[in-house]
Amino acid sequence: MTAPTAVRRVVIGDVGGHATALFAELVRLGADPGTGRLPADLQVVQLGDLVHRGPDSEQVVALVDGYLTHQPDQWTQLVGNHEMQYLRQPVFEWPERLHAHAIETMRRWWGSGQLAVAATVESAGEVHLVTHAGVTAEFWETVLGSPRTADDAADVLNSLAAQGSDDVFRAGVMLRGSADEGPVGPLWASAATELVPSWLDRPLPFSQVHGHSTVFDWARDRFRAAEPIRAVTSVDRSARHETTTLAGGRIIGVDPGHGRAPVHPWRGWPG
Repeated sequence: MTAPTAVRRVVIGDVGGHATALFAELVRLGADPGTGRLPADLQVVQLGDLVHRGPDSEQVVALVDGYLTHQPDQWTQLVGNHEMQYLRQPVFEWPERLHAHAIETMRRWWGSGQLAVAATVESAGEVHLVTHAGVTAEFWETVLGSPRTADDAADVLNSLAAQGSDDVFRAGVMLRGSADEGPVGPLWASAATELVPSWLDRPLPFSQVHGHSTVFDWARDRFRAAEPIRAVTSVDRSARHETTTLAGGRIIGVDPGHGRAPVHPWRGWPG
């Protein structure tokens, strides 16, 4: 009898239109360098912002579409605020727009349920909620109804998104500067000013993994968050991961900070 294949899980942060950088990371994780096929033991969660900034957004969408078509059990694709520009009414200005085929592909993912708002990843016996920008304490309590497990939170988030709930897509300080319309949603929460500060005075019900923004400024090599957050955050510069340890769990940021050019080094987070 053949033993079951052990599973490796990795969460890949914001790609930002850099197909070569994404492919190189997948090859490092064991993908075939010729065909790109993922090894049988690897499961990938990509947490959104596949597009914009870099020169290869269309190629990134095509690469991911290949995995969602041919290895769908090994690739989970989450939506970021930049993809959402093409799936709902745009809420911010961006100087570039994708080609029609890439837009149609992402809309197909969204319509078929292949593009989700939330997923979960188990690491060291703990189940983590994975979203693009993270779930604040206020959103967890007032919108989600205080679910106690990451799996329950993911289920509620994806159900609300499928219903078109505006709560899920609500922006925060990055666009409007206040929370007067309700708590910021999991596509827009700022790690340094909204996500992590919201959990400082209450226990996390479960750990989280997010992209979108960081509490540590990789380009300037310094924290952008206040001292209470700096005191409980460790930084892995070689992987471009940050881990804030709080009562009840951790908030792990994996946005590498790609700009017009990809950064190096960076890695996916091994769940």
